[in-house]
Amino acid sequence: MAETLTTSKTAKHPKGLPYLFFTEMWERFGYYLILGIFVLYMIDPKDTGGLGFLDKSADDIFGTFIALTYLTPFLGGFLADRVLGYVKAIYIGGVLMAAGYIGVGLFQQLPMFYASLGLIILGNGFFKPSISTLLGNLYTEEPYRANKDAGYNIFYMGINIGALICNFVAAYMRNKYGWGPAFMTAGVGMLIGLVIFTLGMKHIRSANVMKPAQEGDTKLSTVLVKVFVPAIIAGIIGWVIPGNIFGSDSTDAFIFACLPVIFFYVNLYLRANAEDKKPIGALLAIFAVSLMFWAVFKQNGTALTRWANYYTDRTAPAVVEKPLEALYLVESKNYKDKEVPVYDEQFQAKKENGETVKETGKDIYFRNVNAEERAALEANPEKPNYLFNTELFQSVNPFWVIVLTPLVVGFFMMLRRRGKEPTTPSKIVLGLFISALSCLVMVGAVYAGGNGEIKVSSWWLIAAYGVITVGELCLSPMGLSLVSKLSPPRITALMMGGFFLSTSIGNKLSGVLASMWYSYEDKANFFWVNFGLLLIATLLGLSILKQLNKVMKEKGVN
Repeated sequence: MAETLTTSKTAKHPKGLPYLFFTEMWERFGYYLILGIFVLYMIDPKDTGGLGFLDKSADDIFGTFIALTYLTPFLGGFLADRVLGYVKAIYIGGVLMAAGYIGVGLFQQLPMFYASLGLIILGNGFFKPSISTLLGNLYTEEPYRANKDAGYNIFYMGINIGALICNFVAAYMRNKYGWGPAFMTAGVGMLIGLVIFTLGMKHIRSANVMKPAQEGDTKLSTVLVKVFVPAIIAGIIGWVIPGNIFGSDSTDAFIFACLPVIFFYVNLYLRANAEDKKPIGALLAIFAVSLMFWAVFKQNGTALTRWANYYTDRTAPAVVEKPLEALYLVESKNYKDKEVPVYDEQFQAKKENGETVKETGKDIYFRNVNAEERAALEANPEKPNYLFNTELFQSVNPFWVIVLTPLVVGFFMMLRRRGKEPTTPSKIVLGLFISALSCLVMVGAVYAGGNGEIKVSSWWLIAAYGVITVGELCLSPMGLSLVSKLSPPRITALMMGGFFLSTSIGNKLSGVLASMWYSYEDKANFFWVNFGLLLIATLLGLSILKQLNKVMKEKGVN
């Protein structure tokens, strides 16, 4: 067993925090780099380096991918808790993810493409719950314990620094070198993260505390036989059953595969002793309402990327056109006719026999520019127009996280000094409501653009991201903190896996919701549905808030 954590009477945060901060920053650099360009790569025609998928298929694959990356922490967290330890799990996960990122860049053939995605999915399962648990373990002793929420907020800001810078790197790499090198850059980022983790090992190793087995603990063999194998069988059944229950074979397979895992967590609650039952029940309730947040939030890589691509004015200001072109951070398009894909009225590429149909005409970007801009384009069709890369809008959310994190942390610290700080569950419910308001901003954007007739200012998307970021800061890091506070010590990583399971289901729902984009003629209704889902989640959270706060009080934590 590792030695006891070393503490300082004056330090507010443990020395291992910066190393975990930068390790996670580089890991998330790679992960969010691939997410930022994933859908754009899949829908890009084959003759320009993409995979040539239908938009709806790309949304479905994206949702399945991000769902599975948050489903595997269930098993990865369990193995870290009982077999590997958190440090070893981080190394295994990091190497698998790096190999997967590089594989996506090297191989365009679909079998190898999917195999590379599989490596990323498995790697994230080991890495994600383990590093979050290590961070929580660093805050188990005084004087750090009171600053655990702030520690998770700081850690969360590290995630978003990586998510911020990655899209600029992605834009540069794909503009200058193409899709493959852009994806391989993600693997390099992951390897840098592992180097930093190694450098900080002397400050981290003491937190690598594997909990001793106790009577009644769930055994690894039980998880494999009663959960993992049934999940695989259920997933296969969901894939092969005739027709589609939930919209696609992959969605059916995912939902079916989740059922044994969900049953496991419910059974974990039912079999818990009297001391553990209430905190486990409270965590499961939080998991249930949180998945609605992820179902809306994770549409940033699908529906909101589509909004940025087709409905947002991405024209770069004249003063920065040339510098950004020199840095390969803008796309250059002109108004003259050339061979371009054929799109329907909702900006979806038309396909025949799986191939994109082409015609001679204008680039799709110019279809819904305003009258003044169209006149200028017609007057000089050869003039290059410099447009911000679509993936750069994926950096707006992490930018807001970095800007707003100190403000949110400072606000709650001020309330704490006055004895009025909300409990962690209260922050989560508040986050759900604030996130719902971001959907109303997008409703306004739809009305401002006449339901897609003309492009709207990028400030609509920036504002929507700003609002949902406030909700995110109240919910996501607080969820991690809550798991660390309430989980029975011997199953902390396993419950982290449960938190990521709820994220996984929400991520898959995000793909399902985004794939319904084309069924809404009035795009405002798409965002009204998202608003309704988050409002329902808020009301459910309010209905159980009193009980959740009672459990927190009984555990002696805020």
